[in-house]
Amino acid sequence: MIERIPRSAFIVAFALAPLVLAYLAYSRPWYFTSQTYLGGLILIEFLVAAVWLYRSVFFPVVITSFLLAGVNLHVGTFWTAGRWVFLGVGALVGLLIILKERSYHFGLFDAVAFFAVLSALISAAVSLYPEVTLLKVLSILLLFIYCATGARIAVTGRENRFLAGLLTASELFVGVNAACYAVGIEAMGNPNSLGAVMGVVAAPVLLWGALLGGERLVRRRRWALFAIALYLVFISQARAGIAAAFVSCGLLCLAVRKYKLLVEGSVVIVIIVAASAIFRPAAIPSLASTVVYKGVDQEAGLLASRVSPWRAAVDSIRDHPWFGSGLGTTADGHPHDELGMFASSTTVTSEHGSSYLAIMTGVGVVGVVPFSLLLLLLLGKVLRTTAWMLRSKSVSHPAVPLAMILLGGFVHAAFEDWMFAPGNYLCVVFWSLAFVLCDLAPSSPLPGFAVRWQAAVTRRAAGQFASNP
Repeated sequence: MIERIPRSAFIVAFALAPLVLAYLAYSRPWYFTSQTYLGGLILIEFLVAAVWLYRSVFFPVVITSFLLAGVNLHVGTFWTAGRWVFLGVGALVGLLIILKERSYHFGLFDAVAFFAVLSALISAAVSLYPEVTLLKVLSILLLFIYCATGARIAVTGRENRFLAGLLTASELFVGVNAACYAVGIEAMGNPNSLGAVMGVVAAPVLLWGALLGGERLVRRRRWALFAIALYLVFISQARAGIAAAFVSCGLLCLAVRKYKLLVEGSVVIVIIVAASAIFRPAAIPSLASTVVYKGVDQEAGLLASRVSPWRAAVDSIRDHPWFGSGLGTTADGHPHDELGMFASSTTVTSEHGSSYLAIMTGVGVVGVVPFSLLLLLLLGKVLRTTAWMLRSKSVSHPAVPLAMILLGGFVHAAFEDWMFAPGNYLCVVFWSLAFVLCDLAPSSPLPGFAVRWQAAVTRRAAGQFASNP
């Protein structure tokens, strides 16, 4: 699309741009003294540059914009609204490229995702807050369109480069967060967010990168960062993040027959806990209270802290069984006339303590059917990738890290409400990789059938990927 624009048009545009800016500076100088106008101009310039390099940079830009909107830093305020601009433009440009090139096909997974959006739209008709529900449905629609187009464009034909970038981004992310927490800055805002990103994304990706092999220095760096990621998950005291890291990393070791590594890792964890007990004896009782029981009376059980939101979700499902209370909203709250247009706050939403209960509450028994089928199809891709690892005893397939991230997401979503909340960066990462996995997953669990990915160019950037014969 860009290649078809004549070069002379670019020359004329670059020649006229300084003249236009000079005229605006003379006739309307307040445009250049207002932070709002300057910020908007910078955003437009950055957006144009990202669209120009759509295939290579737009996907990390979208992920970064949602991540910055959720961090506990000053930049988060700007990206709270800016992220939706990038998602909308990314979805539009991606759709145009798909329609123009016609080199991508939409399959069963895409069709089910479309019907899931339709079922969520129906929930708006029965919601007490239809404006809020419609906005949330529109957000999911934009997210699914971008994932089905832009995310696939970023990966298809560029698998090696994409995985190298994923590894590098994970290393930088863990390093930056470790440095921030070392100086007392909680960059992720709260412990649950820290445990989520480290346990669901960073830990399995770094473990996969370490298992790939490569140069000794590269391996040692990844093992060190993997240990740091696990430590950050541990100090976050987020049970869902700890469970996600344990399941995904444990299954990765078991699938490739790394039993010794699994035992050694368990021993190291026990040693760290024992050392903590020696130097800080009071930490062990506190650990049991804050991590295992989350400050609730131990006689109430391990999941006592989740009983209240789960019970509220079940009650809402019982009261609105067929079409739910509206996606992302609750049946309890202030009357509709007391709220502003398109207002979303704690008065119209509630924490359900589980992504699966949240979607059931929002769309009901009828509307949850396409969402359930969508998750089952995705789980099938994860299981097929795991079966390929079991047979090949190798991690040298591009679907492996994606499958482990999604597996951790499945576990984490059982205890946190984010899987169908498009404003959450973990939701954007999860569904982007989900649509990509549908293309990259092995067509057969037999290692000999994994021939679509021939890794040969990532030794320097991401270690040595070697596809099995």
